[in-house]
Amino acid sequence: MKPPAVRYARAGDVREAVALLAEHGSDAKVLAGGQSLVPLMSFRLARPSILVDINRIGGLDRIEQDNGSLLIGAMARQRDVELSDVAAAAVPLLPQALRYVGHVTIRNRGTVGGSLAHADPAAELPAVVTALGGELVLEGPGGTRSVAAEDFFTGTFTTVMAPDEVLVGVRLPRLPDRTGVAVEELARRHGDFAIVGVVAAVHLADDGTVDLVRLAASGVDSVPVRLHAAEAALSGARPTADVLEAAAATVDASIHPADDVHAPASYRRHVARLLVQRALGAAVERSGVER
Repeated sequence: MKPPAVRYARAGDVREAVALLAEHGSDAKVLAGGQSLVPLMSFRLARPSILVDINRIGGLDRIEQDNGSLLIGAMARQRDVELSDVAAAAVPLLPQALRYVGHVTIRNRGTVGGSLAHADPAAELPAVVTALGGELVLEGPGGTRSVAAEDFFTGTFTTVMAPDEVLVGVRLPRLPDRTGVAVEELARRHGDFAIVGVVAAVHLADDGTVDLVRLAASGVDSVPVRLHAAEAALSGARPTADVLEAAAATVDASIHPADDVHAPASYRRHVARLLVQRALGAAVERSGVER
């Protein structure tokens, strides 16, 4: 199917984009990579009257370290972040998770900001930003504001962004050296959205105990879920098989999956427990510390 007729405006800078969104309200949509929006328009699931193109705005594609954080502009292409030495050094979980996003041709065009603003609860990037306690930077008529990831996503395809705000970037805390990371997913085919996905980062102290753990799941609720209880069960402990199993056992109380055409909720719960245990085990093994 072809998208319906729509007006088009190319913003020269963020202020102009915000002004256009303020003028047209909920009738306007931001066009970044278009990998989610254009298919939705083709199926008539989204029918904006005007597209505000932000592709030509300078500075929104940066990938840089800033004050102990990794700062990624909203227009950074997913493939560029996946291949970035700067991103890999600061937040190795990020490029590893990006390898699961669609296919290379999609990642060549798709943007980090577009995926986060789209807010699919089964997507990889929202899970990574949630796990790491990232902040999303928004620009609106009142200026710039930062929103914690766990406050940003409010439901399936919904966020706290106002209709006249633009997502301009995301800030992720740098992970310590020798942090082990892992991504585990169950999907019908490579490139599909995961039925259940888990992202994990684990750092071990010199004595072999866990002194940092970050963990989130996708596909198990209307938003990506930070698994705080599992993190608490592992923090300060030696990551033995029993401890990892106990951490995975806490997942049931943290998630609220739904029955759908892909899998019943009970199956998603079972898979989530298995993938948490598997992801934590893999992250521990990759941490490079003798236990």
